[in-house]
Amino acid sequence: MNPVLLLAATLACALTLSAQTAKSAAPKPAKPKAKAEPEVPYPPVLPGGKEMVTDMSPDFLQPPTTLLPAVTVAKTPPTVDFAYFPGQTYRGNPWSNWGDSLFANGKYYASIGDHLAPSGTAFIYEFDPATRKFRQLVDVKKLLGLPAGRYTPGKIHTQLALGRDGWIYCGTHRGGTRATDGDKDYKGDWLLRVNPATAKAEIIAEGPVPGHCIPTGLTDPQRLIFYGGTEPETRAGEKSVTFFAYDLAARKMIWSGFGGPARAMIFSPSTGRVWFNVDSLTGSDLVRFDPAKPGKPTSIPGSIGLRAASDETPQGIIYTVPHPVKGTESKLYAFHPKTERIEVLGPAAVGTNQYITTLDADPTGRFLYYVPGAHGGSETDNSAVVQYDTKAKTRKVIAFLHPFYTQKYGVTPRGTYSVALDAKGETLYITWNCSRGTRVWDSCALTVVHIPASERRL
Repeated sequence: MNPVLLLAATLACALTLSAQTAKSAAPKPAKPKAKAEPEVPYPPVLPGGKEMVTDMSPDFLQPPTTLLPAVTVAKTPPTVDFAYFPGQTYRGNPWSNWGDSLFANGKYYASIGDHLAPSGTAFIYEFDPATRKFRQLVDVKKLLGLPAGRYTPGKIHTQLALGRDGWIYCGTHRGGTRATDGDKDYKGDWLLRVNPATAKAEIIAEGPVPGHCIPTGLTDPQRLIFYGGTEPETRAGEKSVTFFAYDLAARKMIWSGFGGPARAMIFSPSTGRVWFNVDSLTGSDLVRFDPAKPGKPTSIPGSIGLRAASDETPQGIIYTVPHPVKGTESKLYAFHPKTERIEVLGPAAVGTNQYITTLDADPTGRFLYYVPGAHGGSETDNSAVVQYDTKAKTRKVIAFLHPFYTQKYGVTPRGTYSVALDAKGETLYITWNCSRGTRVWDSCALTVVHIPASERRL
């Protein structure tokens, strides 16, 4: 090579390397610091120290820009009561609701938990709409009475159900995925019951599936069978969900085995059977369990989305919604338990939120109620409370609770796993995960939505 050209090439290479070295040595711009969480008081309080506030405002009918074209809005705003749950006297991780609630004998029953791990607790409350007062029925940590240092569950993730014997049944769940690590005496989570008439609480079983917690569960109130889906503690090395059926009266296992429900089941009181998708949120493997012929669940044809299911209606239909899959639209399904026929009814969302974890049918079977945005973010659709007309297959929002509560009381309802309708289909009880300026949520509150008669006409 020409000596002049060789020298030029060498100089060019040196300059390039020098520039690259300088670039790599230059300090990288600092990442912006995460905004510090605001300090919020415990227990949470309403302005003026009020225990409950009641509002009726046209602002409840102000839709967000995200509202879908096919969705209508109610013409008459509801009256809404709002109150914080008691017992939230310290910072949780965070305070939250995860299991579906119950309306029975004129009262509302719901669970909340502090989500702390390894030593947390959960509570079951009764709310009496006649007195507008809460009563604590269960403190899980106190009920278990374990020595200091032992794991205690910070969540109730199963449904609450009132059995024919007058007791409310449920199961417990971890406050964190590694909550039980280090507790060598951990045998598994607990099945519990409480009698609302006396507030007496009892342990039904410890570790019905050894070493597993119970994130999924419901109770057959007439046959007194608890159906659960469990997950192993992390050190067990197991990955499969276990399904089990437990006789609550005899306190013994009916059947258990791998391949259980990921997060929800369909229960039919008229047949006594349950259905679920095996270890799946996508509806790829639907099975049936019949307690009259206990054994390995039987595969049935068809596919159904199943993250939440309603009660069986007078028409013999159970409605479900799927776990959302990114890029797809959540749909409502109708399941006919006697024939196992499945119908796809149409979209469930009313805006951007697709995640729905509780469905409630009114006593006529005509209307369904639900709240999209279960795991936070419901406020992007103005915390919409939805009424679905099963005959017309239409969606109507009966209330937008955001930004009204943010602006008036400094609290934002951000999602729920816990909704129940009263026996007449007139009043909707919602346990919210709420934010008082925090990024996610920091407290639990109750709204009692009194649905105007004009919005319930058949």
